[in-house]
Amino acid sequence: MAQEHETTRARGGSGLILGKFMPPHRGHLFLVDFARHYVDKLTVLVCSIEREPIPGELRYQWMWQLCPYDNVELIHITDELPQEPEEHLDFWQLWHDTIRRTIPTGPDYVFASEDYGWKLAEVLSSKYIPVDHARQIVPVSGTMIRNDPMRYWEAMPECVRPYFLKRVCIFGPESTGKSTLTQQLAQHFNTAYAWEYARPLLNFNNGACTPEHIPQIVRGQIATEESLATQANRVLFCDTDVLTTTIWSDILFGNCPQWIIDEADRRTYDLTLLLDIDVPWVDDNQRFFKENEQRQAFFERCRQALETRGRPYVMIHGDWNERKKQAIQAVESLIANANTHTTGR
Repeated sequence: MAQEHETTRARGGSGLILGKFMPPHRGHLFLVDFARHYVDKLTVLVCSIEREPIPGELRYQWMWQLCPYDNVELIHITDELPQEPEEHLDFWQLWHDTIRRTIPTGPDYVFASEDYGWKLAEVLSSKYIPVDHARQIVPVSGTMIRNDPMRYWEAMPECVRPYFLKRVCIFGPESTGKSTLTQQLAQHFNTAYAWEYARPLLNFNNGACTPEHIPQIVRGQIATEESLATQANRVLFCDTDVLTTTIWSDILFGNCPQWIIDEADRRTYDLTLLLDIDVPWVDDNQRFFKENEQRQAFFERCRQALETRGRPYVMIHGDWNERKKQAIQAVESLIANANTHTTGR
């Protein structure tokens, strides 16, 4: 059947791709694009087991976003199958049975960029179509990305990048240069930054904050950060965060909604830059605490909030140039050691 399609039509028959997609990268996208232009219908099996470092459901969702094609069907396989032939005497039979449960007949062709493709095609009575085994077109693999995501950043699709993204929160009392430093860091590292959502929002109310603003500020801050995560280049700088809002809510109104406290506890950052108060206080219509004693008390609340939650932070102090220098050094160290990602987002 496969031979008939090859000799009579430029595209025809059915195809199969099987993979972990851990994570999906541009090599996988090329493989899928190649196969879907080769056949009329392509089935992509996203295979995962519980012990793997990237959740299978997340990988399936990534592939769902990356393959919006009419002739491509995605299926998530979660059977706890052996991963190498040496692990089980019936390795190929087990995989055959799982695949046949989802694809009772066919496919005409199996597509892969690795040697297992030959045997898999034989087991399924299909024809194997090798695609870039030498990895010359897209020289990357999932293992390479997991081991050094910063180096292979460009090989990852946008929807995958937030998983490996380093998030840096600029944190601390008012009038310590948070917004300016955030923008300077984003420019230096050629990336995006999430601005402080509260400031432009409260400008519509002459700078005054009410209890009703607190949930809106939190939702707006989260939405800003998450929407910019796909646009960031390796690191996203966040001008304040939900934890800051819990401190302000407690100081201004004597309480904070529990769901906001829970959200502050849930959200994670790879690094927090805690800005000291050793710079002049500058007045505007959204600042409250001018006295040094008040500023110091707010600073101590910020430091305690970080330490209570075990969030890694670096103290930033000195004049404006010194602050920028210290912050750049801290972020460069973070990126240089970015062999793992932060979980729990």
